Amino acid sequence: MVVGDFAIELDTVVIGAGPGGYVAAIRAAQMGQKVAVVEKEYIGGVCLNVGCIPSKALIAAGHKFQDSLDSTAFGVSSENVTIDFAKTQEWKDNQVVSKLTKGVEMLLKKNKVEILEGEAFFVDENTLRVMGEDSAQTYSFNHAIVATGSRPVQIPGFKFSDRVLDSTGALNLKEIPESMVIVGGGYIGSELAGVYSNLGTKVTILEGLPSILNGFDKDMVKLVEKNFKDRGVEIVTEAMAKEAVVNDNGVTVKYEAKGEEQSLDVDYVLVTVGRRPNTDELGLEQAGVEVDDRGIVQVDEQGRTSTKNIFAIGDIVPGAALAHKASYEAKIAAEAISGKKVAVDYRAMPAVAFTDPEIASVGLTESEAKEEGLDVKATKFPLGGNGRAISLNATEGFVRLITTKEDNVIVGAQVAGISASDIIAELGLAVESGMNAEDIALTIHGHPSLGEVVMDAAEAALGLPIHM
Repeated sequence: MVVGDFAIELDTVVIGAGPGGYVAAIRAAQMGQKVAVVEKEYIGGVCLNVGCIPSKALIAAGHKFQDSLDSTAFGVSSENVTIDFAKTQEWKDNQVVSKLTKGVEMLLKKNKVEILEGEAFFVDENTLRVMGEDSAQTYSFNHAIVATGSRPVQIPGFKFSDRVLDSTGALNLKEIPESMVIVGGGYIGSELAGVYSNLGTKVTILEGLPSILNGFDKDMVKLVEKNFKDRGVEIVTEAMAKEAVVNDNGVTVKYEAKGEEQSLDVDYVLVTVGRRPNTDELGLEQAGVEVDDRGIVQVDEQGRTSTKNIFAIGDIVPGAALAHKASYEAKIAAEAISGKKVAVDYRAMPAVAFTDPEIASVGLTESEAKEEGLDVKATKFPLGGNGRAISLNATEGFVRLITTKEDNVIVGAQVAGISASDIIAELGLAVESGMNAEDIALTIHGHPSLGEVVMDAAEAALGLPIHM
């Protein structure tokens, strides 16, 4: 290798070190490829640094605070409960985020992946330029995997500032606000509404659609809405955010709902109306990679773009912007480059919202299954019939199985309640493997456990319920 005016040769280069990029780099290295990963900001990407992981840390902190305020059902009482939010943020940053990002960096190095710091720009379909703060280097490559992720959408009238926040800003506040407006009631907005309402903030959600958490079944969303109501969260649906006017003490949010102009004076406004793919400053056109007017890269079932040796994964390709989707696509792309006969199959792609309670879905809903022409039935088993849930005083929610009437094949499932994000994994395996309800019913589940509710739901689907 010669450094300088000559290009350094790479087998595979991965652009972006988030949950798509670092997984792609490691899997490509495991396949015997010589790999480098380019990252301009931070190892672990948005997910580990300013997204999935820190938000779940603050969600956990909010739950601990609420438990401290009220655990009288267990005979536990407490007085003068306080929270040191600066210490909470320090724990989140140093004990959670830093530990994970350092761990990812260690894994990259362990797998002999070279880490290149800087911004990548394509020169052509086999060459890119990496620009660092004080350096620039050209690299030639046989294959590239683009995994540059996405950034929050900024809407007219809501220019991001110290008071008008994106999700990154909301996760790094130095104080617990007295009041906050959240524009957008999707999973990001709803999760952060849960964080701050649990910490004592008066939260108002402005959602343009008829319901928050669009995409989840209504009976699941109702559980979240009830919890929000109990926490004093106001949800305004079919609302249009007009403008945020920042002043000395906070921000005035103007919006329209039910044909009337209204306004709220709050400490902060958080905008979570979607994310935009980071494809506009990569020089993809120089490499012949086709991008649509939304910045989305079209790919085949292996992640291959219109330029055959360049692949794309994660938020920049069609589909939901989910970290686990990016990681899944990363493995497919890396293995395809190595010549393996692989292809994406999104049949068992889970969706999870870490709200109160958690809600999760995998496979087809009942309505989706019927739209596909399947003759199915939906069977719901309540968490109130589960011994472990009762002992945790967490009985709100259910598991629902969508099974074919003819042979009880599980084509979808939904979970609402405590640990839904974990319970859904078993059901994802069932959908991926084409299991039927009997396969689950005959699987011995430890007692007492929340997992038993899946077994009970399967027995109910077979018409043989024990605990219902």
